Amino acid sequence: MASSLTCAGIVWAFLSFLCAAASCVGFFMPYWLLGSQLEKSVSFGTFRRCSYPVRDESRQMTVMVEQCGRYASFQAIPSAEWRICTVVTGLGCGLLLLVALTALMGCCVSDLISRTVGRVAGGIQFLGG
Repeated sequence: MASSLTCAGIVWAFLSFLCAAASCVGFFMPYWLLGSQLEKSVSFGTFRRCSYPVRDESRQMTVMVEQCGRYASFQAIPSAEWRICTVVTGLGCGLLLLVALTALMGCCVSDLISRTVGRVAGGIQFLGG
């Protein structure tokens, strides 16, 4: 399989993929903020949370759910700022993955990435970052 990428282009493609993968893993992991509540360790991120309080109406008290999971809905994310962060970070991860996968395809397909496409991809990566 021939490639039109230079050695620097191939390194850029693999580093782009590694950075996009790390960004996506960071986005989906709920360990952005760590703390404790009701004597239990809790953690949450923009997309997921672990060990969170829930109001138990049958017993009329707050209990801790000791499991990890996504928020029930977009409106269940704690604040408007966290919602904005979720959307912006998700879009950034999507753009980074798009460029990284295109760059990896450029390693295998000749004449897929030209100088102009490389510059546009760099701009999209800058925007995604």
